[in-house]
Amino acid sequence: MDVPIPTIPPETDDSDAGAVMNDVKAVALADTQTQVFPGVHVNARGVALTILATVAFFFALSAAQRFFIPLVFGILVAYTLSPLVDTLQGWRLPRVIATTVVMISMLTIIGTQINSLHTEFDAILDQLPIATRKFSSEMSKLQIGQSGLMQKMQTAATEIEKATSQATTGVQPNVKKAVVTETPVLKLRELLLAGSLGIMDLLGQAIMTLFLIFFLLLSGDKFKRKLVKITGPSLTQKRITVQILSKINTSVQQYMFMLLITNGLLALLSWIAFHFMGLENAGAWALTSGLLHIIPYFGSLLMALAVCLIAYVQFGTISMALLVAGISIAIAALVGTVVTTWMTGRITRMNAAAVFISLLFWGWLWGAWGLLLGVPIIVIVKVISEHIDGMQTVAELLSE
Repeated sequence: MDVPIPTIPPETDDSDAGAVMNDVKAVALADTQTQVFPGVHVNARGVALTILATVAFFFALSAAQRFFIPLVFGILVAYTLSPLVDTLQGWRLPRVIATTVVMISMLTIIGTQINSLHTEFDAILDQLPIATRKFSSEMSKLQIGQSGLMQKMQTAATEIEKATSQATTGVQPNVKKAVVTETPVLKLRELLLAGSLGIMDLLGQAIMTLFLIFFLLLSGDKFKRKLVKITGPSLTQKRITVQILSKINTSVQQYMFMLLITNGLLALLSWIAFHFMGLENAGAWALTSGLLHIIPYFGSLLMALAVCLIAYVQFGTISMALLVAGISIAIAALVGTVVTTWMTGRITRMNAAAVFISLLFWGWLWGAWGLLLGVPIIVIVKVISEHIDGMQTVAELLSE
């Protein structure tokens, strides 16, 4: 594009003429950039603020995890139990009585299951010292073998270094002796104190979570109505908010129902397999397997390691221990790949790779609780992204 060059008046001196020519060049450069990159506008300040806000948000989630973890867990459990309370309320029971009945029933079922397996869990606790001694013995043998091998390798490396140094410089190198530092022994009193504080902290958070679940169930749809009310005056915004809340409610309830079905099936199959293999306390280990399977991928690996150790203590052979661990992993893989994958695909329609990456992220952020709560959080994020303008990219990345 030809840029018209203005004429310079006769009375203009050289400095003014130079300024005019610089302005003309700037206009021409701007016009050329507009032609080369039409419609491209990069708001560097907006991008930087978005990145800083995102980093600050996740830092706040990590720093305040003692608040956010019980909150998210309580909301998910309340979503799961809400249909039961609504059903009892439909039978003309007051909301507070229906909520109390559901909470007492839930705690009674959990307590009954634990009490029914109390003997088996006591037997497992009695076996822990034996398992610890055998495991320590095997580890000490392994360390002795490794230390002998490492000493031979170090001696060979020293001889090679000595021969190389003599061949090149003729000077024998000084061989430094390895200094062995003693690691401080952890005091038993400090260990017991730390364990007691951890148990008290976990118990306090559990009680607060139960109260949170109770009040969320008692409130019913009050918070939903308030969210719809504050979204805006237009009916379109209110309708979108109602759709998001309804979809989140349905997705979370279906996901929790799927966890109940798959984990119950896993516990049943594990009990059958452990019972026929002759593993002691098969019921307790099957229940533990079902509970750990709530944590995707990593829970099954932890269960396999646990039953491998227990099987080695009971049977005394590595082959039997590996067989029990292999069967545990095979059952978890069968249930996970066939039942869980099929039901999750029908419920969430999510990308498996994106789900696994999100699990790694939430596990890094919140540890084991992040692995437990990661999938429901991603389900909620996907539902919100599908209904809000500007977030369709996130929904596309998470979808199949």
